[in-house]
Order: sequence, then C-alpha cells, then structure tokens
Amino acid sequence: MTSNPEHPFAPAEANADLSAAAAAAEALANDAAAEERAAEEAAEAAAASEQQVIRMAKRERMLETGLEAYPVGVPVTTTIAAVRAKYPELAADETTGDVMGLAGRVVFLRNKGKLCFVSLQAGDGTRIQGMFSQALIGEESLAVFKELVDLGDHLFINGEVISSRTGELSVMVAAWQIASKALLPLPNLHSELSEETRMRARYLDLIVRDEARVMVRTRAAVVASLRKTFDDRAYIEVETPMLQTMHGGAAARPFSTHSNAFDTELYLRIAPELFLKRAVVGGIDRVFEINRNFRNEGADSTHSPEFAMLEAYEAYGDYNTMAELTQTLIQNAALAVAGSHVVTWADGTEYDLGGDWDRISMYESLSEAIQAKYGSAGIHVTPQTGTDELKALAEAEGVEVHVPNHGKYVEELWEHFVKGDLVRPTFVMDFPLETSPLTRSHRSIEGVVEKWDLYIRGFELATAYSELVDPVIQRERFIEQARLGAAGDDEAMRLDEEFLRALEFGMPPSGGLGMGIDRLLMALTGLGIRETILFPLVK
Repeated sequence: MTSNPEHPFAPAEANADLSAAAAAAEALANDAAAEERAAEEAAEAAAASEQQVIRMAKRERMLETGLEAYPVGVPVTTTIAAVRAKYPELAADETTGDVMGLAGRVVFLRNKGKLCFVSLQAGDGTRIQGMFSQALIGEESLAVFKELVDLGDHLFINGEVISSRTGELSVMVAAWQIASKALLPLPNLHSELSEETRMRARYLDLIVRDEARVMVRTRAAVVASLRKTFDDRAYIEVETPMLQTMHGGAAARPFSTHSNAFDTELYLRIAPELFLKRAVVGGIDRVFEINRNFRNEGADSTHSPEFAMLEAYEAYGDYNTMAELTQTLIQNAALAVAGSHVVTWADGTEYDLGGDWDRISMYESLSEAIQAKYGSAGIHVTPQTGTDELKALAEAEGVEVHVPNHGKYVEELWEHFVKGDLVRPTFVMDFPLETSPLTRSHRSIEGVVEKWDLYIRGFELATAYSELVDPVIQRERFIEQARLGAAGDDEAMRLDEEFLRALEFGMPPSGGLGMGIDRLLMALTGLGIRETILFPLVK
C-alpha cells in the first residue's frame, strides 16, 4: 500500500477519496455562491424596475410643473476639485464668504428634517457636501428637493463655501436645480461590482470605483508621454488605413468585411507596418502611429481582438536603435504615471523598470535551459539544428507546434523552457528566419534575423526589427509565406505587390518598432488587459 505524502500514515486511496470529497464540497459551495449571486441580481433587477417607475413619475411631475429634468445647462462657476484645492483646510463652522455654483452626481442623500445633506461627486471622483437649510431656501424649495431628488441625479447647487460643525467642506445651498434626472438607481456604492458588470457597464464602473477612473487618466498620461518622447526625437505622427484590400505586417488572422461602394472584400488591419514603411520610402524618415489593430484570434488576460498599437520606424536605425528607444519610451511613461521608474502594481507589488535592461539570445537561452534540465543528454539548439531533433524534444515536453518548421519549433520551445523564468524587463534577441518574413537577416549570424521581443511580467510587450528593405529578398519571403499559407498556416502573410513596388523605389536602412498600448498599461499597473481598455469587447 502506497502512502500519502501529505499524511504519511494515511493510504493513497484514502487521500483520493478525501480529494474527491473536497472537490465535491468546493463544487457545491461554488454552486451555492452562484445561486446566491443570481438571487441577489434578480432582487436588484426587481428593485431597479420599481425605482424606474417611481423616477419616471418624478420626471413627469417636473415637466408638468415647468421644471426641466434635462436642462441645456446650469450656471456652474467652478468645479468640486477646484473648491477642495482652494480650501484644503477649514476649521469647524468656519465661513468663507465665497459663493460658488457647482454640480455633481448625488452619491449620498439624507433628506429628512429641516436640514438636509447631499454628497456630490465629480467625474474625477472628488466629492463635496451640500447642506440644504429650510431657513435659507424656504419650506417650499426644501419640500420640492425632498420630493424630486434621488441618488444618481446630477445636481447643481449655488451657495457659500463653509465648513460644517464636523469640519467637512460644504456648500450652504441658496439655490439648486436638477441638472439631469437619473431614471435608474446606482448600484450599491459600498459593495464591489461583478467583473461582468464592470466590463459590460463601464459607465457604472467609472461612477463606483476609483481604480477605474484612475486607469482612464493613467492611460491618457501614458499616451501623452509616448507622444512627447517621439516629438523630442523629431518623429512625425501619421494615420494609416484601417480598411485594407490586403492585410499584412504581422502573422495574424484578420477580420474581413465587404465594401458596397467598391464591391470588394476588405480587411480590418492587423498592423500598420506596410503603410508606415511606404511613408519612410516617401521621405518621412522618423514616423509613428498610435491606433487600433484587429486580429481575429483568441481572447484572454493578455489578448484582445481589438487593441491599441504603437508602431514606429526610423531611417538609418536598426533593432539596437529601437531597443534604446523602447526602453526610453517605457521608462518615461513610468515617470509620467508613477514619478519613478519603480511602479506599484494593483496587488501592491513593486516592479523596477529602471536601468539598462537585459539582453539574451533566443538560441543561447533556450540551449541553456535544455542543458539545465537534461544535462549532457540535452541538445544545443542552433539555427542549423534539424527539425527532427526539435520535433522529438517538443514531443517529449508535450509542446504542440501546428506549423512544423525549424523556426516555429524554436519559438514554441523557447516559450516553454525560458519565458516563464523572465522577471526583469528583457530583450530576447535574434529570432529564426522562418518566423520573421519582414526582417533583415543577421549581419553576422547565419540563419537568424535581427529581431527582438521585449518581455515584461512574463508577457511580450514589444517587438522590433532591423527592417528588410531589399525588394528581391522580400518577394522571396512573401512567396515562402504563400507556400505556408497553402499548407494550412492561417497566420501566413500574403504577397503584397503594392508594398513591393514601393520598396523597389528604395527604402533606406531602417529600424522598426511595434508595442501594444494595452499591454504597456498592464506592465505599469499589474492589471489584466480588459481592465486597461475603457470599453473592452465582450460577448
């Protein structure tokens, strides 16, 4: 009888029974939790439906009595944030004599008695208290306030800025007006929204969660920083087509559509690369674009079918030039959002993006990892290693390779053996020729190309090439891609005659860079890709 390593005096069979029982108990608990959530959601939906009827009736009463439920504007003179900045500290019961008009969403309401209170929240999450005194606004106005104002309404208040008896910054309201009547109630501000609700109703997420609001501003700061870094280096920003007659610039499956005007099939672009290179041919020596790409592939914590992409090209640069540029772009973005190269992720982990980043060879790092596991029995992988040897190793490791060529085996095996151990930001240098059809062959190492991938947090964040600008070799590479496509590779590129014609007019030696904006936000915040996108695609 074999023993149980966790309980050495218990038989393995007993351990199996315990594991099965634990799994069953966990499943029951999950089912119970799901049923409880479903019941809560049903109750919330019923309450929301009842609230909507009540609020619709209030809207009708407003219209009947000549009050506007959705006025074209209200006489705002300042913002909640500006008031808080002007009066960071007031003693209890202190007055300012400063009369202001401001507006916000009602997120707290106590409307009983002769002194009522609201808390107004601005779009950035800052709040201020409004105090409604019957002695100041009159009995009738206070009664109308109590009757009509609900949580979630946008409310305008005008009055003197004061401090309450408890020292809370407030406005003693002399006049008020509903700026927009909410017909549905807000979710409970003291409980977390489900991930499903946060993704599908991001507007509620923005109202309820500070983290959602911070992400919007963080993303804006990052993109502004990227643009500034490019501007400092004399790059020009352009826009290239999203609808294309020929998809290319990356190994990916496209979305297709039909143009009625041209009666032709079109593709949503998978990358702007081939058009940006045309710009370099035309004399825009330093060019970049930040825009959307679309790839008809899987979705997970690091992939989205629609995503924001940065691509840049620099004439007379190479992949080393682009590595230095990429490090500067990311470090400047970290400074913009964190004030330091050390960023703090959502879980509290600190991650250091400072200093010069590591550079490792794909082939050498793969060989070292294989030797570490197999010792002298392990193979040393080089660009000349045969496909049969790589296939045998892949099968032994349970690594699936759908397109069985040297380059695919090397990349899949590298991800299996090496990728998970990368902690610091790392440039993985010099890729197989077969997987990089738009990349210049290495100047000194036969069988590889001058390409790197940047890994941060264990996922690929950016890639760069010394660009292939020889139109004859590029045509040969496209023909080989067509052969792979015919053999079943859905991600193989097509032969693009228009792009080749542009190259035939002469493109200077260049470096090119591609980086996912959403993934950059992941590296800076520690969040998943759907959290970094304001309105992610959901089923």
